[in-house]
Amino acid sequence: MATEDKNRATAAAILPLVGGAANVSSIAHCMTRLRLGLHDRSLVQDDALKAVPAVMGVVEDDTYQIVLGPGTVARVTPEFEKLVEEGKAEAPAPAPAPADAAPLTAEELAAQGAEMRAARKAKNATPFKLFLRKIANIFVPLIPALIGCGIIAGLNGLLVNLEWLPSVTPALAAMASGFMALIAVFVGYNTAKEFGGTPILGGAVAAIIVFPGVANIEAFGQKLSPGQGGVLGALGAAVLAVYVEKWCRRWVPEALDVLVTPTLTVLISGLVTIFGLMYVAGEVSTAIGDFADWLLSNGGAGAGLILGGFFLPLVMLGLHQALIPIHTTLIEQQGYTVLLPILAMAGAGQVGAAIATYFRLPRNESIRKTIKSALPAGFLGVGEPLIYGVSLPLGRPFITACVGGAFGGAFVGFFNQLGDAVGSTAIGPSGWALFPLLDGNHGLGATIAIYAGGLVVGYLAGFLATYFFGFSKELLAEFNVSQEEPAAPAATPAPATPSETAKAPAAV
Repeated sequence: MATEDKNRATAAAILPLVGGAANVSSIAHCMTRLRLGLHDRSLVQDDALKAVPAVMGVVEDDTYQIVLGPGTVARVTPEFEKLVEEGKAEAPAPAPAPADAAPLTAEELAAQGAEMRAARKAKNATPFKLFLRKIANIFVPLIPALIGCGIIAGLNGLLVNLEWLPSVTPALAAMASGFMALIAVFVGYNTAKEFGGTPILGGAVAAIIVFPGVANIEAFGQKLSPGQGGVLGALGAAVLAVYVEKWCRRWVPEALDVLVTPTLTVLISGLVTIFGLMYVAGEVSTAIGDFADWLLSNGGAGAGLILGGFFLPLVMLGLHQALIPIHTTLIEQQGYTVLLPILAMAGAGQVGAAIATYFRLPRNESIRKTIKSALPAGFLGVGEPLIYGVSLPLGRPFITACVGGAFGGAFVGFFNQLGDAVGSTAIGPSGWALFPLLDGNHGLGATIAIYAGGLVVGYLAGFLATYFFGFSKELLAEFNVSQEEPAAPAATPAPATPSETAKAPAAV
């Protein structure tokens, strides 16, 4: 009961700071963030919101995102939804407009709201980023099942290797494999939902891919195999189903719609899936797996350096979402993704940079307090508080954090090049939280040791790069001061010249 009260208290603290129930248009959450659609962004009290104990940071994208961390966000969101419903139900009737003011029509109000939302989203609403968000929205809801099944698979593998509980391991294998055997259906369902079709029709078409009976069908001169094409085939099949369904809605008479539209949607999309998409998607999936193996086998250290070093900027730009289908394809094909442990090194570099910042700014109580509160989450792979609260506002420490990630990625990539593959059976967690999901080709002990070594290298490289190269004299002069003290001049007591002032980075 105490936990429920705590979650409700967090939700109650957040609600008035985002403009109240009437200002909330949509509510959703991912692994770490409460994502809100807001009518009026200007009503949000950012500083007060960041001061709420459970809030690790805020991010503004297509939605207003409040970072609460894994586990917490899944418990706070239902309480927040209840409060919003209660607030809207109890909201007083709007005050009448002044007599001399012409009342706005519903169409005019809607137009005003659309203009406000468009202005806020214009910066990030490029077609490519919108497409990537759709892709992320398809796969992110699957992450909890991937994590749960991945941990059970790891536990089952450990028991099998130790020859313990032989009567239980087949049951664990079924639990771990059941979801992956049908993941195409869930991808099809979410794809149709995201692209504006009927979700169950998307799932029905995608189910063809995993149906055992496709083994009796020949396409492109060879027999199909159940699961051929995997999640990529399911995604393509469901998108096709959406377009067929929308075409049917335009041409089929309403009296026949309930019979004709679903039938044509499944028939047309299903035939194209069987005699085209499954083969093409299967070839693409195989190519992705082969390329990942080739990349790390031949250029392991260099590839790891690039992947680990550039992952934080990809996250900042939202381009990391393009990797989600690749991770899922690798997990479906090989049982684990070899890319995620390397990319997770970016978080290690971020942690090392934050610790160095803590020591380099001994007089800035505010930043040091932020680092102390955010480091536990950083070690567990939740990097937003450190990124948006520490390194990114300071500027140069964000770059040195990327250097730490690059060295950690190079370490893990080097061992991949030697033949010791280090992978993750699920996506989502990183940092220490990834340990239960690790898998590889040379035993769990070696896999854990390599990943742990990469984290240590990332921490050290991020720390050293930030401590020695992360702070210019101007940056130290500006930020290494107590909150009660004014900032000291950069070099001399004399007033700074305009050119000197321009060199000092501004905090955001």
